[in-house]
Amino acid sequence: MDAKKKIKYWLDTAHYDLVSAKAMLETKRFLYVGFLCHQVVEKCLKAYFWYTRKKDPPYSHNLLVLSEESDFDRRADKGHFSLFNELMPLNIQARYPEDKELLLKSLNSKKCKELYKKTKDFYTWIKRLLR
Repeated sequence: MDAKKKIKYWLDTAHYDLVSAKAMLETKRFLYVGFLCHQVVEKCLKAYFWYTRKKDPPYSHNLLVLSEESDFDRRADKGHFSLFNELMPLNIQARYPEDKELLLKSLNSKKCKELYKKTKDFYTWIKRLLR
């Protein structure tokens, strides 16, 4: 598959997860809002990896690694890194029962609306960049 098709694939799946995050927000399934927001950003960074490297990104869920290895970190601003750091624990901790209770206490409606908005803004921004 060529780079344009791979970029489209990653952005399409990121969009699917963004729509799913909104559905979870509307139904107050806050744990999954955070998890899906992480997935959106991860997939956007994998699209960016294809944009800059023209090859498969590393198999990683670590947003900072994906940012660094794709050279996105050279373009990123403090807001991007803030979002990455906010989302990273939501990918791993959402999967383990002992962490879910703690995580659920920090993910309320206000927090999830904020995460969703930042994620949507990031998706929109990177999609424009990759055209």
